[in-house]
Amino acid sequence: MASWLSFWDYTVLFLLRPLFAIAFVLFLISLGWLVAWKLVLVHVPLVQELFGLKKKPPRVKPPIGRFSKIYSNLHAQNSPSTW
Repeated sequence: MASWLSFWDYTVLFLLRPLFAIAFVLFLISLGWLVAWKLVLVHVPLVQELFGLKKKPPRVKPPIGRFSKIYSNLHAQNSPSTW
């Protein structure tokens, strides 16, 4: 019976305690990551872009070309407010 208890003690000492220690450290790291994610990282634009959290709206090109100036002048000349 004494040898069985010593075997169990060695099993706990050499196998279970390191596994519990590693699990505890991984839990602390994941908890720290979660807190950092909720408080800071979610607001960083680079992180948002990497994880696909924020879609950039397509930018519409403003009408500043040659044809838009011609058409805006035509509309201004043809408008009934100038009559």
